[in-house]
Amino acid sequence: MRSPGPGPARAPGSPGREVGAALRPGDGAANGVGRGRVYLRQPAASDETELVALMRASRRLHHPWVSPPLDRVSFQMFLARARRPTALALLACRAGGGAILGVFSLSEIVRGALQGAYLSYYVGAPYANQGYMTEGMELLLRHAFRNLRLHRLEANIQPGNLASIALVKRCGFVLEGFSPRYLKICNRWRDHERWALRAEVWRQRTPRAQDL
Repeated sequence: MRSPGPGPARAPGSPGREVGAALRPGDGAANGVGRGRVYLRQPAASDETELVALMRASRRLHHPWVSPPLDRVSFQMFLARARRPTALALLACRAGGGAILGVFSLSEIVRGALQGAYLSYYVGAPYANQGYMTEGMELLLRHAFRNLRLHRLEANIQPGNLASIALVKRCGFVLEGFSPRYLKICNRWRDHERWALRAEVWRQRTPRAQDL
C-alpha cells in the first residue's frame, strides 16, 4: 500500500475534465479499462458497502501504511477527493464478476511544465499476493502515460512497506530520494521513500506501449 501524496502543489494549467474522460463509474468492464483478470473503473456511490467492508477486513494489512475508507463518512470523503479536477481514483476489479480488489489513486495532477501526479494504491487483504495489483498497475500506467499524457508519477512509500516497494520496482519505478517525517499516516509523521517513473522509461520497458 502506498501512502497518499502531500498537499496541493499546483502549477499553471489545470488537468481539466479529460482526467476521467475515458473511465466512467459503473459495474462492468465495459465502463472501464482492462484486460486479463483485472479492469479499472471509477468509483460510484453504490460501491460504498462493498469497498468499506473490504477495507475493514483489511485493517491489519493496511496499518500503518495507509488509511483507506472504513465507514460512510470516510467513504464520502474518498469519493469527494476522487471527483476533484486534479485527481482520479480507480477501483481495480476482477473480470468476470466485478469484485473490488483494490484502489489506485492519482492526486495533485499538475499540467503545465510538470505534467505529473502522485500515485497511491492499496489492495484488499483477500486479494493480496496474487498478482492482481501488478496487473492493475500496468493498466494504471498505460492510462496515465498514454491517455492522460502525464510525464511523471511519484509514489511515496514508507521504507518498511516491502510489498509496495516490490510492486513499484516490478513496474519500473526508481528510487529518487528519502524524505524524513514526510506524511502523517495513522496520526504519526512517517518517513517515506520517493519512487518515480517517467513516461519515456515506461515506453522503453513496455513492449508495444504505443499500441496498448
